[in-house]
Amino acid sequence: MSVDHNEKYIFEAEWYDKIACVLKKFYLYYYPFDNTVELFDIKNRKTFLRRTKCEGIQAKDFYVGATVTIFSRSIRITDYADCTTRIKLQTKMQKTFAMVKPTVVDKLGEILKHIIASQFHIANIKMVRLSQEEATDLYRDKEEPNIAYIVNYLTSGPIVALELLGDHAITRWQEVMGPEDPREAVAKAPSSLRACYGKDNIVNAVYGSDNEETAEKELQFFFPNPKSGKKGPVNTATLENCTCCIIKPHVVQAKLIGNIIDDVQKAGYTISAVQQFFVNLFDAEEFLEVYKGVLPDYAAMVGELQSGPCIVMEIKHKEEKHDVQGEFRKLCGPMDPDIARQVRPDTLRAKYGKTKVQNAVHCSDLPEDGILEVEYFFKILDSS
Repeated sequence: MSVDHNEKYIFEAEWYDKIACVLKKFYLYYYPFDNTVELFDIKNRKTFLRRTKCEGIQAKDFYVGATVTIFSRSIRITDYADCTTRIKLQTKMQKTFAMVKPTVVDKLGEILKHIIASQFHIANIKMVRLSQEEATDLYRDKEEPNIAYIVNYLTSGPIVALELLGDHAITRWQEVMGPEDPREAVAKAPSSLRACYGKDNIVNAVYGSDNEETAEKELQFFFPNPKSGKKGPVNTATLENCTCCIIKPHVVQAKLIGNIIDDVQKAGYTISAVQQFFVNLFDAEEFLEVYKGVLPDYAAMVGELQSGPCIVMEIKHKEEKHDVQGEFRKLCGPMDPDIARQVRPDTLRAKYGKTKVQNAVHCSDLPEDGILEVEYFFKILDSS
């Protein structure tokens, strides 16, 4: 069997040039044979990067919605650029809808770690609280004898909606979940999620779409296309007695969101809202404006926040009297991860931070900032 040395995937991609302060758009060529990449500047109609080998990236890193690091540049893949690439990758790379059910939301970090270890990419995430009407609508086409019980259970607390991407994602997610009945799961697939976290056929930890058509419908229900003008179920932010935590794009790209969420939950904190955001330049500058002229890294911080998807959380504590903002800052650790590793090695920045800018998480500085920052994302940006 002959190998095509020039077989290539072509994507539309973009990169924010922090120095020139412009968003550059490219055609990104990827050659699987020798793991080389090439960038063509669409506006200037010239080659930006000649075909070259790039360490640290593999074929599996290239899909729509991914952020790939090419010579320290975080380049976001926005679409397929030709039919051949679309046909080849879409048949292999599939998306599915997954739900973390109410009784295991407090184990979200553990479940996300399991999902990521099973070679899924989390393309979207949002915590929502379903109304009776929404839950009924979701199960309208399913032949379920216990529909009233299911609806009551799904509306009993928040759920976490996920868009998962991966090779043959629909069937593989079914395997990772395990049989619907947790007792059967324990016998047949003891390491599956339902075996580990399920109680009965309905209170069975997780849900996943049965087929492509259902997956598309369910993903549109929870994550509607902005162009459709539709709104999905509302977020769960309470905007009271809380603080804000942002998992930065470099950590999302490194597939460590499960680790951070698990650490936060195991430290006694409750995640009362979680959602993925793509922050544009204007919003990143506005959100971080308090640091302008105060921190020399302000421009780089803006660049990092809008370099790819970030995960924003509203954080509360199980104990009402807990100083949630002050104590959560201690869990995050010093701003510089190198210092954090020396003086507070168990903190989030010590464990997952790389530099002062790529320091894993942003957290609210002052008590009054917590609610304002949560409001900025969950009330202002989510409704825009």
